[in-house]
Amino acid sequence: MTEQQERPLAEPEPGSGSGCGPGPDSGPPDSGPPDSGPALDPPDPSPPDSGPGPGTRAGRLAGNLGARRAARPAGSPAGSPAARRAVVAGHRSAGRPARPAPAPAGTLPAAEPRPPGEIRLWPPSFADRLTAPLPGLRGLSRMAREGTVRPAAEALRDLHRLPVAPGPLPEPGPGETAVTWAGHASWVLRTGGLTVLTDPVWSRRILGTPARVTPVGVPWETLPPVDAVVISHNHYDHLDAPTLKRLPRDTHLLVPAGLGAWCRRRSFTRVTELDWWEAVELPAPEGGTVRFDFVPAHHWSRRTLTDTCRSLWGGWILTGPGGQRVHFAGDTGYGHWFTEIGDRCPGIDLTLLPIGAYDPPALLRPVHTDPEEAVRACLDLGAHRMAPMHWGTFLLSAEPPLEPLTRVRAAWEAAGLPRERLWDLPIGASRVLSASVAG
Repeated sequence: MTEQQERPLAEPEPGSGSGCGPGPDSGPPDSGPPDSGPALDPPDPSPPDSGPGPGTRAGRLAGNLGARRAARPAGSPAGSPAARRAVVAGHRSAGRPARPAPAPAGTLPAAEPRPPGEIRLWPPSFADRLTAPLPGLRGLSRMAREGTVRPAAEALRDLHRLPVAPGPLPEPGPGETAVTWAGHASWVLRTGGLTVLTDPVWSRRILGTPARVTPVGVPWETLPPVDAVVISHNHYDHLDAPTLKRLPRDTHLLVPAGLGAWCRRRSFTRVTELDWWEAVELPAPEGGTVRFDFVPAHHWSRRTLTDTCRSLWGGWILTGPGGQRVHFAGDTGYGHWFTEIGDRCPGIDLTLLPIGAYDPPALLRPVHTDPEEAVRACLDLGAHRMAPMHWGTFLLSAEPPLEPLTRVRAAWEAAGLPRERLWDLPIGASRVLSASVAG
């Protein structure tokens, strides 16, 4: 076991079911769209999780799901999940439209997996899935001219303090899942004998953005053979053509609805497009299958001036043969979808959530969670652990580069959550979800 791995001794029982329950409608809800901190050094290795109690998944999920499904009665104890979320929400709650009612209580049956590689027809636009209006081109141009989407010069003096600690990729044992942060929204997930990349960006530069300020956490030549790639949406910092060109053309690409043609034009032969609440399963070399559920996110898509919302956007939930469940949020703002995902996909062991690119909020709040909103989303999901991402790699917005880390640590502490369950990894570091997590 390396210093950057965690193999807990014992965990409460996981959520029932092997996949996410289907939704009757994937469209938007009727309600319409809508400084100081802890040390910044890379975190010390975390001790094993404690046994059952208020911080365990069994205790926290019971209260958290209950708070989501019924209004909190007056006088609820300060330590309840609803109260913890209120602490995190704090300054963000004013003026936010009420969220729609959650899905009915109870675990819904898992969606029947779609056949891999299925070629499907899609509507010409997914604009009806937006949960907030898109910013106008004039506003974007003005912010770019005024320099309000880049950190101040004095904040850049701390770039050398961004945590980077690359190490060897862990070899997960039977029934284990290993996660390694390569930077931004790129992760190396290994489960069931499969190696899966999320939104892989190994390029030094992406279109319209300054070069990355930290190195890729996992050198490409050290990767094991890549079996599958999951893509959250088509923005350049998440769908990087030069990186995908490095892959064999028979690599499984799992992509949002409407993005399959882009992949096939680049000669990929195993392309699976999914709508929200749909799933696909791939055989696992160690036996069984790895299931990939595509779930909603509060975001949008565009790659050129003429293809706005022509393809879908979302997150992914990977369920390994050992039962460990990892949620990859992709790019997203905060909103009602997290509660619904938690209801339909119970027992999430780890959620990978974005915490950066939130300033100026007038432009970015609808599509990027800030650190406090990410912690609140973790609670809404009922996730047992959270690993922050989407910060410290590309300077996409105006907040100081180190601010997301200090704020997420403070928000986690304010919510009363166990410190060892915040996996605030340095770029290149890894953790392992042990077989005991799934029972």
